[in-house]
Formats: sequence, C-alpha cells, structure tokens
Amino acid sequence: MKEKVRFLGLDVHAETIAVAIAEPEGEVRSLGTIANREESIRKLVKKLGPVEQLRACYEAGPTGYVLYWQLTKLGVDCAVIAPTLAPMKASDRVKTDRRDAERLARSHRAGDLTAVWVPDAGSEALRDLVRGREAAKQDQLRARHRLGKFLLRSGQRPPMGIKAWTQAHLTWVRQLHYAQPAQEATRLDYLHEVDHMAERVLRLEQAISDTIKTASPAMQEVIRGLQALRGIAQVSAVTIVAELGNITRFESAPQLMGYSGAVPSEDSSGKRKQRGAITKTGNAHLRRIAVEAAWSYRLRPCVGPALRKRQEGVPEEIKEIAWKAQHRLHKRYARLAAAGKDQRKIITAVGRELLGFIWAIGIQAEASSQQKRAA
Repeated sequence: MKEKVRFLGLDVHAETIAVAIAEPEGEVRSLGTIANREESIRKLVKKLGPVEQLRACYEAGPTGYVLYWQLTKLGVDCAVIAPTLAPMKASDRVKTDRRDAERLARSHRAGDLTAVWVPDAGSEALRDLVRGREAAKQDQLRARHRLGKFLLRSGQRPPMGIKAWTQAHLTWVRQLHYAQPAQEATRLDYLHEVDHMAERVLRLEQAISDTIKTASPAMQEVIRGLQALRGIAQVSAVTIVAELGNITRFESAPQLMGYSGAVPSEDSSGKRKQRGAITKTGNAHLRRIAVEAAWSYRLRPCVGPALRKRQEGVPEEIKEIAWKAQHRLHKRYARLAAAGKDQRKIITAVGRELLGFIWAIGIQAEASSQQKRAA
C-alpha cells in the first residue's frame, strides 16, 4: 500500500510557530502553536510520525531559512514559499496565525504554492556580508549629506576646483574652525561620522575580498567572468553571485530579467495593449546593480586599463560576450536617446538587457567550471 503523504503548514514568527496539517483524505486541522525553538520543532516532527511522509512549508520572511535547515536536517521535505504568490480568496477578511497555517497546508497539498530558492549556509553568509556593505554605503551617504548640509547652512564653501568628498575636500573640512563652540562640536561630530563610515566600508570590502579567496572554485569562476563586463567590478560581481546563487537555475535570460523586477508591467485586454513602469516585483539588490552598471554603456565601446586588468585570465568566450554587450548596449542607448526617451527609462532598459549578458556569462562560467572539475 502506498504511504500517505501529510502536508504541514507553518506560520512562523520570531517566538512562535502556528502549525496545521492537511491529511491526504481531505481533513485540514490545526495542531496549535509551538515555540520557535529547535527542541520544540524536533518534538513536533517526532510526534507526527515518519519524516518520509511529511511535506512542510512556510512563507519566506524575517526569520530567514533557519527553520528550513532544521527541518531538512531532521529529514523532512521542506519548501520556503513566496508570500506574494500564495493564493488567497478576495472575500477572506479574517486573518489569524491558525488560519494562515491551515491555508498554507491546504495550498501545499493542492500544489498551488511557489517555492523560492534557498541558499546554503555559505551563500547566505556571503549575501549577509554583501548586504551589510550596501547598508554601510547608504549610511556613508547619509553621513556625508549631514555634513554637507551643515556646511551649506553655515556659509562654508570649498575653494574652487576641489571636488566633494575627495581627500582635498576632507582636508579642507578638517582645517575649518567655528567661533561658536556648539557649531564646532557639530562639525567635529559630523566629520567623525564621515570618517567612521569610510572605515566601515573599507573594512567590509576587505572582508568580501577575503571571503572570495575561500569560496568554491565555481563561485570564483563566475565572479571573474562577470567582471569582464563593463561597469561590473568585484563588489558588483560578488553581489550578483550572492543574490542569484547558481545562475543555471534560470532557464533563460528573460526569466532572470523577470526575477529582477526590471520588466515593464502590462495591462492588456483584447486589441488594447498598454505597458507601464517596471514591476519592481523582484530582487531589488540585483536590479540596483544592473541599473548602476548600465550607466557605463553611454560611452563608446572600449577596453580601458581597469577593465583590461579585470579580464586577465578570463576565457575568450566570456570576453567575446562582454565585447558584444558593449556594442549592443551602447547602440541601444544611442537609439533610445535619439528617439527622445527619458534618460532614466533608457538606463533602465539598458540595465534590463544587461541582465541577459550577465545570464549568458554566468552560464558559460559555470559550464567552464564543471569542465575543469571533470578534467
């Protein structure tokens, strides 16, 4: 007799987990609430019987993938669900933890849920580091804005020819002195914060470089390959790899573009076709990197000293893809600019197409890594 599979729905919070189970015969019932602790989860799994008959799921959220790793370690087949893609009745206006757990169990049994990619511990650690550096850059920008606006309010202007936030500019700020003790204390505090943020960014970037050296050969191969593209240096390449994981999990370039949320929204019916702004329903970190790199393709195709150095040791096939990207994306930028399109929309369109070349290089680099391991 074929074993009956039971489907477990988990509504996860920081301290508690609401549990529901969908029996194969059709009954869906709540099992109550347990503490979000490893021992409580182990007891629950032991109570429910053979792990081979359990299929668990919960929605992705701020608690991360710890519960996924705990359940898989116990032998339970677990899926982390995309919350925005979970089906919900429009008329359902009552939302509780118990009902959410039952809904997850019922939908999981019906096969209506969409699972997200779950990174391994190493990939998750690298992604945390990259996002920490991104947060540090944002804090650095805020600190600079505070100091800059303070200088502007107090009538201080740097000498002609000095660009903002260069070494010469910071030297000028350090040499300033205010007659009012309160203003002088404010200047010193804002300047200290700017210096602190700069040190923090450098420290995290060094940590990223050290982590790459200990990464798997496959990951290193993809990072080197992506740096062959114009506008994508080491930090950008690491960010892409950390956010995507295995690029081969995307079957096509348009699928990767959709994952980034850089594709235009559409509201068409019958003969009417209407497209709007990009959906932004995707990975914002990946989308930001692509759009930032797209600004480089305003310029004519060339290989400068920095790009030439990044391309050292990169396979010729990847270099050809990167060179093709320069020509194609520059032509696209020029064509849209000549048509009078808004520059921000042009850069977004170029960034979306750049993701296609990122996909192509990622596929090529991962295939090259597999060939080296086989040899």
